[in-house]
Amino acid sequence: MKGFLTRWLVQKKDQEIDNQNATLKQEIDAYYHLLANFYGSDKLVIKATRLDALRLMRSEDIFDRIKALQKIVFEDPTDHSLSPSEDLPKILAEIEEQIAELLARRTIEEKVDKAVAEKMQIHHEEYVKEIKNQVLKDTAGPDNAQTLKKLAHIEKMNAIKLANSVTEVLRPQTVEEIIGQENAVQSLLAKLATPYPQHLLIYGPPGVGKTSAARVALETVKRHSHSPFAAKAPFIEVDGTTLRWDPRDVTNPLLGSVHDPIYQGAKRDLADTGIPEPKLGLVSDAHGGILFIDEIGEMDPLLLNKLLKVLEDKRIFFESSYFDSSDPQIPLYIKKLFEEGAPADFVLIGATTREPGEINPALRSRCAEIYFTPLEPKDIQQIVRQAAEKLEAKIEESVPQIISEYVIEGRKANNILTDAYGLARFRNPDQKEVKVGQEEVYEVLRSARLSPYIAKKAQDTLEVGRILGLGVYGFVGSVLEIEAIVFPDRDGKGTIRFNETAGSMARDAVFNAVAVLRLLTGEDLRDYDVHVNVVGGGKIDGPSAGLATTIALYSALKSKPLRQNVAVTGEISIQGKVRPVGGIAEKLFGAKQAGVKTVLIPKDNLADVPSGLEGIEVHAVETIQEALEYIG
Repeated sequence: MKGFLTRWLVQKKDQEIDNQNATLKQEIDAYYHLLANFYGSDKLVIKATRLDALRLMRSEDIFDRIKALQKIVFEDPTDHSLSPSEDLPKILAEIEEQIAELLARRTIEEKVDKAVAEKMQIHHEEYVKEIKNQVLKDTAGPDNAQTLKKLAHIEKMNAIKLANSVTEVLRPQTVEEIIGQENAVQSLLAKLATPYPQHLLIYGPPGVGKTSAARVALETVKRHSHSPFAAKAPFIEVDGTTLRWDPRDVTNPLLGSVHDPIYQGAKRDLADTGIPEPKLGLVSDAHGGILFIDEIGEMDPLLLNKLLKVLEDKRIFFESSYFDSSDPQIPLYIKKLFEEGAPADFVLIGATTREPGEINPALRSRCAEIYFTPLEPKDIQQIVRQAAEKLEAKIEESVPQIISEYVIEGRKANNILTDAYGLARFRNPDQKEVKVGQEEVYEVLRSARLSPYIAKKAQDTLEVGRILGLGVYGFVGSVLEIEAIVFPDRDGKGTIRFNETAGSMARDAVFNAVAVLRLLTGEDLRDYDVHVNVVGGGKIDGPSAGLATTIALYSALKSKPLRQNVAVTGEISIQGKVRPVGGIAEKLFGAKQAGVKTVLIPKDNLADVPSGLEGIEVHAVETIQEALEYIG
């Protein structure tokens, strides 16, 4: 009896285990069914393969299938060991909770997608309705099918945008990016960063940063607490060479104009009632900010005089014979413009490449003046490196040096680098990082037919009858090669010859030199045939070649060798005194470009030497005798 009872209990326990296993198998199968519906059968197999769970999922062993569920549901490829003693209901409960979370997330996403689709459908219907209404409205107006088609074409064109132009990419954005003009930029900021900003005139050669400096200066001073410029102060830029206007003031983009009823352009409702309509110009657009006029020296003189009146009044006034202040039909804004004028309180900044003497004196009297200097080779090299960083291109170490030998303008330097960058990009279209080498740069220089800017270089040698003079054209200094030779004439009927192309100033310098040499040496040059030559036929517009011509003749007459790394400038009087000349800063720049080590200038010009000048020695002389001490 006892053995029978034992066998019955064992059989009952085995039956309970079988029932539990059957229940677990059904529960596990249900989980796999849910996952198959959630992922899809194919994707579930792919997921199980990726997580190394496919073999376990297809096993007949319950523990293996549970392991596969853990890997798939928790996306954990780690193998977990399970034993019959573990709490399987707890593990299955965790799996069930994760599956429920996945299903809940899917349900929410479907609801959101459905809501988005419904919203899009509503907005689409509203958009279509709006378009239909607009079409119906336009049908009765000036537009028709053809004009609307052209409008759609323009809108389509507006949607197509290329990358920013290289000019925008390379344009300086901060004061620190203006290279080689530290003193000028500091002066510009000092005149704007004050409660009482001044109108300004900026002189300098092209491509040295005048426009960019004015633009970034405004952005800089806006941040000053005492600045009169608001955060949204406008910077209006216009080119003085392109300003066109009608003396009748029918059209005047700078100052504004009045569209009278008899002229096309007035609004239809105003023209029908005979009311003139004022149109505001750029001076009003610049109200509260800066009006920048590039090449202001090229402006029409009459238009410039009108602009000066606006600077005084800080308003622009309009006139029209059709305006009747008693007419009740005149809109209030038109009446206010005619009676009080339009606001035009701005700071004028004019830039020019002309000499100060060529600028309207009335304009100069109203403006502070700032001088931008030509760029030195080191400045060009820094500009090239800065541009390469903005283009995200690598450049060979020699590239900045090569470009600096061919140009003295920052704009041209950027253009050469940009062309070389484009060439390198074209040759290596699949290369992620562009590298610009000297080969690309030289090819661009050859295609542009550029030659080195400095054709004449100073030398550490001695020569008889040859000296380096200094000239200036515009704001750019240059080195002049002046040479002289003398031949004895026994008959005392010697002649003097020189370049006629050098100009009357060169001729006067030669005649002054003849008098000085007779005073200095006692020699009468009528006993010699004298030939003075300005190499290259360079035109001398001022008396500054007098000292150089005298020294060249003295060297030829006395067979005295002259240093070829020294340049001189100054007018020579018939008494042998060295008189002051203009353009000292520009001439020193030209001398540095040519590799000159020492420059002789008139003593009265010593104050014109730029502060912080490096790389060149400057000596001031009063007489020809002092100059000869340095030159031999």
